[in-house]
Amino acid sequence: MKNTISALLLVLIASFSFAQETMTFEAKITNKNGDLLFIKENRKIVKEIKVDEKGNFVATFPVTEGMYQLFDGKEYAQLFLKNGYNLKMTMDASKFDETIKFSGKGSKENNFLAQQTVDESKYPYDEILALDDDNFKKAVDDKKAADFKKTEAAGLDAKFVELQKKSVEMNLMGLAQYHTQISGNKKLNNSQAPNFDYENHAGGKTSLESLKGKYVYIDVWATWCGPCRAEIPALKALEESMHGKNIEFVSISVDVDKDHEKWQNFVKEKSLGGTQLFADKNWNSDFIKAFGINSIPRFLLIDPSGKVIDADAMRPSNGKLKEQLEGLLK
Repeated sequence: MKNTISALLLVLIASFSFAQETMTFEAKITNKNGDLLFIKENRKIVKEIKVDEKGNFVATFPVTEGMYQLFDGKEYAQLFLKNGYNLKMTMDASKFDETIKFSGKGSKENNFLAQQTVDESKYPYDEILALDDDNFKKAVDDKKAADFKKTEAAGLDAKFVELQKKSVEMNLMGLAQYHTQISGNKKLNNSQAPNFDYENHAGGKTSLESLKGKYVYIDVWATWCGPCRAEIPALKALEESMHGKNIEFVSISVDVDKDHEKWQNFVKEKSLGGTQLFADKNWNSDFIKAFGINSIPRFLLIDPSGKVIDADAMRPSNGKLKEQLEGLLK
């Protein structure tokens, strides 16, 4: 009898130990984007979860306590994971961020992250970025204090609070760097745009000088750039809606020389419109350097005399851009 009890105790201890060294993640997703979910730590895939016969995603696996990303093949969500969690998620993938809900052990921290994503999408970043240096600094300091207070008051895991504060600081640091870049870009407004003379996909070369007399909306991009490609449908729609008006839509690729053929094929296969150009020295092209372009996509708006209207113009996906252009073209 003693041996039987001892054996049962060993099984229970082993089971408890296994539970503490792993966590369980379950997801029930309607309108799912695929049959696989990926738990990622930055670019590293920690766990691949395949949909089961009931249409759910279930997996038990070990993790190092910290922040992770859930990727469904199309969109991302932030997660906080640690061994011992039994996390259950529901979501409608057609309304991704707005519908994520968690239950089970670990749900409090992850519901906090899900709500934060929704709140951040509504935050008036464009208004803050338009502020002068002093007011921008005050707005950033106020946001940091408010985010810290909200995190500290929510009764969350201590490690989560520590990581979340670091994330807030890093995001605001990135915002400050972007504000500095925008401030520098504004100084280029109303200046004469430098010329370029680039290879045209349609044949020959095209210079900015040759486009004088028209408004010129420039998209600086590359075939490998995901955010650049994401803007293509909106750019094509915008161009088509303004066809025949006094504006030229110019796309300048900063792909390196070895990807020249890739650029040619991409433009053809995607039926890209407008004027498709290939920068002569990619990032080191004089025109690109003159605008301090070190990240893409980047958009420029130039007037018919060749002066810069906006050295950091709105993206095609921003509905206000069309309003701006229609106002100029009246």
